[in-house]
Amino acid sequence: MEKCFFTLFSFVPLCYNSHRVVPELKNIREVIAMKILIKGGRVIDPATKTDAIKDVLISEGKIFKVEKGIKDKADREIDAQGCLVMPGFIDLHVHLRDPGFEEKETIETGTKAAAKGGYTTILAMPNTRPVVDNPDVVSYVHNKARNLSGVNVLQVGAVTKGQKGEELSDIRGMVKAGIPAISEDGKSVMNTAVYREAMKIAKETGITVLAHCEDKFLVGEGIVNQGPKAEELGYPGIGNEVEDTIAARDIMLAKAVGAKLHLCHCSTEDSVLLLKHAKAENIDVTGEACPHHFTLCEDDILEDDPNYKMNPPLRAKKDLEAIRKGLKEDILDVIATDHAPHAPYEKGITMKKSPFGIVGLETSAALTYTELVLKEGLTLMQMAEKMSYNPAKVIGIDKGSLEVGKIADVVVFDPRKVYAIDAGSFASKSRNTPFHGRKVTGEVKFTISYGEVIYEKKGEK
Repeated sequence: MEKCFFTLFSFVPLCYNSHRVVPELKNIREVIAMKILIKGGRVIDPATKTDAIKDVLISEGKIFKVEKGIKDKADREIDAQGCLVMPGFIDLHVHLRDPGFEEKETIETGTKAAAKGGYTTILAMPNTRPVVDNPDVVSYVHNKARNLSGVNVLQVGAVTKGQKGEELSDIRGMVKAGIPAISEDGKSVMNTAVYREAMKIAKETGITVLAHCEDKFLVGEGIVNQGPKAEELGYPGIGNEVEDTIAARDIMLAKAVGAKLHLCHCSTEDSVLLLKHAKAENIDVTGEACPHHFTLCEDDILEDDPNYKMNPPLRAKKDLEAIRKGLKEDILDVIATDHAPHAPYEKGITMKKSPFGIVGLETSAALTYTELVLKEGLTLMQMAEKMSYNPAKVIGIDKGSLEVGKIADVVVFDPRKVYAIDAGSFASKSRNTPFHGRKVTGEVKFTISYGEVIYEKKGEK
């Protein structure tokens, strides 16, 4: 029955790029004829290395002009004085929970959260019910997303059938349906031979392997980072070697096969070092960090609070510092959220009984600006690179740029706004965050996708 259900949504038009099929919103949405003029903002564009006060004119869904003093008439004018104008953010690591876990999140609520956070493209992880291991489920997600939101949703395919780690999923079929990457997210494929074969297919089809690095035999029943906090709470710990051993394995497999590898949610000092060494050897590998791993460490867990339970766990302070340094030195290429919504009843109990994960789409930009730009000296260009330009390169899509002629995916970000994060105001269906009440600087004012305003801060013009 499930297969028949998803087949109903399988006939969707696709847009071809140089090496694979990638679904694009423009193929089923009307071309936006409205002209939008963004006036007087500080344009940060990694593609052209532009960092200057300029106007941006959008016409028919594309960037038409990026100049000072544009005089063209527009249907709508946005005052961006004092604000940053950057390419729309791209999140390589999002859990939409749809299909199968709609009590946690839906494609509709997840994409609304994405738009509010400045994201115009997001990658949905495959650990749904059913698992995204065949083209029918891929097509279901892509089709549903097109009908619900202006955010471009790209579904990631599972490496193995049912994410059981035994038999390869229909990777080639899913590539034809539009997946940009494969991942066994939430776990690692422990059968190295099976994983190597998946990498070979990924190389052959031109897609990226997104690696959740976790040795399931080492993690055991671990709840929090192995260290003083685990001892204080009386919970089994998760040692750094859980991540590091698999990161090393995956890097060496990618080297042997020639696959494009991306390490998800790096959290340890040694994972940064492994990535650094791999890049020095010209291995095709990139890495991401999440805001919770460059903002918090195990010392921030003051009580048995499930909102501080995530996987990988909050590590030691030395690891947090290594992640920050890795981002600043461009060893870590991408900032992703690992947006992992859960129902209130799941996170309203003890850490031991609650699932791993926190939401992140609506807090990522502010935390990045506050913790990295203001405190660590990350440049605005680096922020735009890691939140837009680099993610686009990792999966090979023509986005992350404000060049004339490119699709008009734009975010207007106010770096002056100071406020406390309010989980009660989230567009996400879930509220599981450790950042409720945290003071931050920086707020998304407008999100524009394909030349259409898909989010506008309430009360703003």
